Amino acid sequence: MLAVFDKSVAKSPEALQSPESGSVSALKDGFLAQHFASVHPSSVTVNLGSSGLFAYSNDKQNPLLPRLFAVVDDIFCLFQGHIENVALLKQQYGLNKTANEVIIVIEAYRTLRDRGPYPADQVVRDIQGKFAFILYDTTSKVSFVAADVDGNVPFFWGTDSEGHLVLSDDAEVVKKGCGNSFAPFPKGCFFTSSGGLRSFEHPHNELKAVPRVDSSGQVCGANFKVDAEARKESSGMPRVGSAANWSSNY
Repeated sequence: MLAVFDKSVAKSPEALQSPESGSVSALKDGFLAQHFASVHPSSVTVNLGSSGLFAYSNDKQNPLLPRLFAVVDDIFCLFQGHIENVALLKQQYGLNKTANEVIIVIEAYRTLRDRGPYPADQVVRDIQGKFAFILYDTTSKVSFVAADVDGNVPFFWGTDSEGHLVLSDDAEVVKKGCGNSFAPFPKGCFFTSSGGLRSFEHPHNELKAVPRVDSSGQVCGANFKVDAEARKESSGMPRVGSAANWSSNY
């Protein structure tokens, strides 16, 4: 799976940008989507207009960690992995028996967006299993990305030459667009357009970036670690009208 988000809807963390990274423009002329299609001939690309793109393929997938794609009411979602507490989440979100993992993630996001206040870290923490997902709401222009606490699904992110965010389960695809400005997506974390990167395991702690160095001594992005000494300041529950879009508050 692949997603490239324009920097206007998903600002890439500065710590991912490495000096002399050799990155290119992932979106220009569909460069990275074309490369993805050459590696995965059976892939499907979804153009998100000025916001970016999604690309998806079942090619070379792990049968124990399958890839899923769905679109519901202008919400696009790529999911890879397996959720263990599917039955409980279907009940929690009022879904029917045929709903699969990717539909559960979309409904969890809609609950967060429309019925808040409901902490975003709790939404992701409620999902138990091996997973990584990339969601984009075309109406609100909001991205929502997460990976499980153990990093069971290969999942990488990076920043291209124009500061656009690239995400994929294929490290080589990310490197093609981002050069050395890439890293594994942090375990037990989620990323949103408005809130940036946060830990859902330790929601009250800040994250600190630690430069990644490869075997040749070259800096390759950064790993993000929970800072046990740095606590987030609590601003309390935002007070907004019931008709508000809660996506700007997470």
